[in-house]
Amino acid sequence: MEIIQAIILGVVQGITEVLPISSSGHLVLFPWFFNFKDPGLSFDVALHLGTLLAIVSIFRNDILNILKGGLNIITKKDPSDFYQKLFLFLAVATVPGIVAGVFLKSYAENAFRNPIIIAGTLVLFGLILYIADKLDIKPKNLEKITFLDSVAIGISQAIAIIPGVSRSGITISAGLFRKLNREDGARFSFILSVPIILGAGLYQLKELSFESLVSPVFIIGFLAAFISSFASVKFLMSFVRNHSFNVFVYYRMVLAVVIILVYFLK
Repeated sequence: MEIIQAIILGVVQGITEVLPISSSGHLVLFPWFFNFKDPGLSFDVALHLGTLLAIVSIFRNDILNILKGGLNIITKKDPSDFYQKLFLFLAVATVPGIVAGVFLKSYAENAFRNPIIIAGTLVLFGLILYIADKLDIKPKNLEKITFLDSVAIGISQAIAIIPGVSRSGITISAGLFRKLNREDGARFSFILSVPIILGAGLYQLKELSFESLVSPVFIIGFLAAFISSFASVKFLMSFVRNHSFNVFVYYRMVLAVVIILVYFLK
């Protein structure tokens, strides 16, 4: 793989993994548009680990408090403690994604990899995000999250194995439907992504050689994904404080039209 391709795909992964516009859809489409070669498993791991490090860096205080809350459940259980509750709710919300990843990921990625299907999912789940964002409700903050909220968001994360859906987009949509405000919906979505990305990365790491992990392409892809993910998360968390998700919905629609045009004209 050429270095420039590694940088491009790393930046694409970093931006689209955290913005609600579908990373899997873009990573399928970019090689299709530009005839890139399959980057292989090691590069895929590099991209996801770069994104993971960016998310952990930004939400490190939340993550540390949640881990402490998990430990405190054993030593001094307190049902009123926010971080103990959040640890349990995140654990519950992670289960559907794990089940889907183990049993359905390969099937979903193969069955729904067609560009026209990806265009359809971009539109459909873009409309779902639009509707969720327009609900006329009084939003609540993360401290008010319930067990049913976490179940709903967890189930939505499992749907994100289909290319074009967007893991962040569907989980944020579910959070909005469950009355979380935009900022805390995005916050919960990002924190929820950590165990899924970490688990997938560790599972794939055992298949890789040491040489592949220290190759220039791996390192460059990792750094490109980390830097672009870090910037994108910071941008999104600031953006949603005062703006709707409309711009991302419009982008999905335009991208879907471009995909369809290229598919029939190529």
